[in-house]
Amino acid sequence: MQNLTEGVAQFQRDVFPAKADLFAHLAGHHTPHTLFIGCSDARVVPELITQGEPGELFVIRTAGNLVPAYTPGANGVTASIEYAVAVLGVTDIVVCGHSACGAMTALAEGHDLSGAPVVADWLRHADAAVARAAGSGVAALVRQNVLAQLTNLTTHPSVARALAEKKVTLRGWVFDIPTGRVEELDITGSPALAA
Repeated sequence: MQNLTEGVAQFQRDVFPAKADLFAHLAGHHTPHTLFIGCSDARVVPELITQGEPGELFVIRTAGNLVPAYTPGANGVTASIEYAVAVLGVTDIVVCGHSACGAMTALAEGHDLSGAPVVADWLRHADAAVARAAGSGVAALVRQNVLAQLTNLTTHPSVARALAEKKVTLRGWVFDIPTGRVEELDITGSPALAA
């Protein structure tokens, strides 16, 4: 906790003054251009990877960067997607997987998750990716999972509507932790762009 407290003090002392005008603007304006859906993994920091400024990304982080297919009813992930697309009007949605993902490793290697039943249940949102990767290893599963979550996104009414109206573009990324490289996947899961 001491590190967090010191970090807040450093932010207030060194960072905020240089960005005071930006934060004053953001106090009354919330217009991010991208919904970034990434993993909860502490090593994957969307704003750091993209070098984005405050206010540019609307971020959802879930274990395994999973996006449940749409079902009616209250759900935090679904509500955040709907808000980003229907209210904020984001123009891009990125689903970002990453190397060494604990969730994908557990699935690829068949880890015993009986001690974490909620995690095991959550990871069922990757069943389609597991079926497609069929024993090809963690890296292949990470890519297939990004593609499966993009498919799940299209089941959300706000996303389907925005896609039909050509108001939003879906993108699949894979972040490689040890190299810092980002690959953009095409619809077949092959690398389309490496940055």
